[in-house]
This record gives sequence, structure tokens and C-alpha cells, in this order.
Amino acid sequence: MYLATVMDLYSRKIIGWCLGEEMTEQLVTRAMQNAFDARNVTPNLIVHSDRGTQYRSRHYVDFLERNGVQRSMSRKGNCWDNAVMESFYSRLKVELIYAKNYQSIEDLRSGIFGYIEIFYNRKRRHSANDGMSPVEFEEAAKVA
Repeated sequence: MYLATVMDLYSRKIIGWCLGEEMTEQLVTRAMQNAFDARNVTPNLIVHSDRGTQYRSRHYVDFLERNGVQRSMSRKGNCWDNAVMESFYSRLKVELIYAKNYQSIEDLRSGIFGYIEIFYNRKRRHSANDGMSPVEFEEAAKVA
């Protein structure tokens, strides 16, 4: 199974995600559409990704352009350019995947949902957020 995610870099909140059996342009496009549905897309929004073929596909590029989104991509072979997402996937594997033995796709989907929507976004503290979860950080920013 493959997981495509979209993170709001400001708060570290996962705002769109999609789980599928193949890492395709459709999978990443659905994850991005979920993010667009969760947030207002403003002109000149910048979306950063690695250099995977699905992120360079004509379908995905056209989708972003139709939504007024500017693309940014990591330099070839430089994982540091996408370090925040690399860190998310590292934590996901350690905190969820390696600790479980999923017997079905639905169990995995439920586990991923719980990890992202309940634990990671609402409870997991981040040093980049002054020790607050992404949801807490966004709420504090609204008040300020």
C-alpha cells in the first residue's frame, strides 16, 4: 500500500491524504484534492514535493496549474529539501506501521486514519510548534 500526504508546512498538519495500492498520479492528485477541500486555495500557493514521476506527470501538473498552484521540487538526490515530510514518514513507520501487524487493507486504512486524524494532527506535539499539536498551533494562531 502507498500513502500520499499533503502537509501544511506552517502548522505541520496533514491536510490531505490518500491510501492506495499503487503510487500513481491519481493517488497524489486525490491527496491534493483532499487538501484543497480542507483549505482555501489562494493564488500563488506553493506546493513542494520530491521528484517522483507521479509529481511530474502531465495530469498532476495540469491539476495544480488549473488551481493556480506553483510547484516546487526537491533537488535531485537531496532528501534534505523535503525533510519535513521525510520526518513525518519516519515517525509514522516507527509509531504505527512497525508496531502493528495489519491483516487487511481496511485495518490498515483505519490505522492510518487514526494516526493522522486523531493522533498526529490533534495530539502529537511538535518542537516546531512550540510543543503544541498542529491543531492546537493553528487554534493559537487564530487567537493571536
